Amino acid sequence: MPEVSRFFGIIIAMYYNDHTPPHFHVRYGKQKAIIEIETLSVLEGKLKPRTLGLVIEWAAQHQAELQRNWDLARQQAPLNKISPLE
Repeated sequence: MPEVSRFFGIIIAMYYNDHTPPHFHVRYGKQKAIIEIETLSVLEGKLKPRTLGLVIEWAAQHQAELQRNWDLARQQAPLNKISPLE
């Protein structure tokens, strides 16, 4: 699973040829979640409120880049790194 960003110990990744809707995977310690790109809603898993807040803040700033990476992943193309939350 290619890592596309990392900040404050939070890892953001995407799988190639993953199921729809377009989404990304989040790991932080033992916490894991899948977040839909368009709505920024949690599809699966659970994150603590502070972690989820940071992830949503980051994703809102990078929605277009996340969607481009989703499209690349569907084509089996290399994914672009996305700037971390600062």
